[in-house]
Amino acid sequence: MSKLGRVLVAMSGGIDSSVAAVMLHEQGYEVVGMTMKTWDYASSGGHRKETGCCSLDSLNDARNIAVNLGFPHFIIDIREEFGDFVINHFTDEYIAGRTPNPCVLCNTHIKWDSLLRRADQLDCEFIATGHYANIREENSRYVISKGLDENKDQSYALWGISQQSLSRTMFPLGNLRKTEIREMAIERGFTDLVQKPESYEICFIPDNDYRGFLKRRVIGLEAEVAGGEFVMEDGTIVGKHEGYPFYTVGQRKGLGIALGFPAYVTRIEKEKNRVILGNYNDLAKNGMTVGKLNLSKYPDLLGKPTSTITKVRYNDSGTPAIIQQEEGKMKVHFLEGVNAIAPGQAAVFYEGNDVIGGGWIESSYNV
Repeated sequence: MSKLGRVLVAMSGGIDSSVAAVMLHEQGYEVVGMTMKTWDYASSGGHRKETGCCSLDSLNDARNIAVNLGFPHFIIDIREEFGDFVINHFTDEYIAGRTPNPCVLCNTHIKWDSLLRRADQLDCEFIATGHYANIREENSRYVISKGLDENKDQSYALWGISQQSLSRTMFPLGNLRKTEIREMAIERGFTDLVQKPESYEICFIPDNDYRGFLKRRVIGLEAEVAGGEFVMEDGTIVGKHEGYPFYTVGQRKGLGIALGFPAYVTRIEKEKNRVILGNYNDLAKNGMTVGKLNLSKYPDLLGKPTSTITKVRYNDSGTPAIIQQEEGKMKVHFLEGVNAIAPGQAAVFYEGNDVIGGGWIESSYNV
């Protein structure tokens, strides 16, 4: 065994995780590659060719990297546990009138747990992924911080990982830029990885038609969710919607209603089967409540107002906010209005480049 240790690398078949495995192998770690089969698109009722991290091509690409470099590679089928948890949650959240974030949920509850279980079975001390983020130990806590490449930083999606899991996790790409990753792949003869298109889709909805996916999942619930009212913020009824789960806060396109001016979904009222519409200015809120917290850097912020930059979605640049923990919830007061805060999405709190922690958005309001 290598003096540096044995590490299980999650390999999707894409350039990032492949280069992460190559780097660790070249640094002298004993690498074991593992690819997780999370989803079979054909079973969703879709018709597009399967692509992305679960396709046969991606599985083969990951295996070929391992064979070329001479380290073992395994494929594990976690479709049942993934489907039971992530996909059911995805559907249930939309039925509840919220907008889920399945990638964050998968990282927290499926991928890391699955990797660590297999790491123990294979006598691996560490696990590694191709995420653009960093981890360091400070004051006996493991702290996630942003990756060097701001355009690729993925720290937002990692806030829910436990301290125990972080203690065994490595992010080899954290201090590299995407351009450097491409150069490394080319130098080592893996040009096919560079030419491979990157996927920004939800893995189980590769055609990006989440409405179609939901309609296939909620067969039998059509009468419950359809036929409700589009209502303006002032209470004026302006039409009928197709079913509240098929809309999300901030949505403008695809409403299927013409009002003569741009209208946005400002909130979902599940109990009244209503989709509330307003103008762009109606989207801005300066307060929200966040629950199911995981505070990695400062585990106890009870009664301690703390200045942060808070993100409410993956591609959000963040907004200055004061957060204060109260009875298991986080009250967030933004110093300026934030548009389209969607219940069900993740909120992540930053101190500089460090992730203080995060949670799930429960509600938004104006203070």
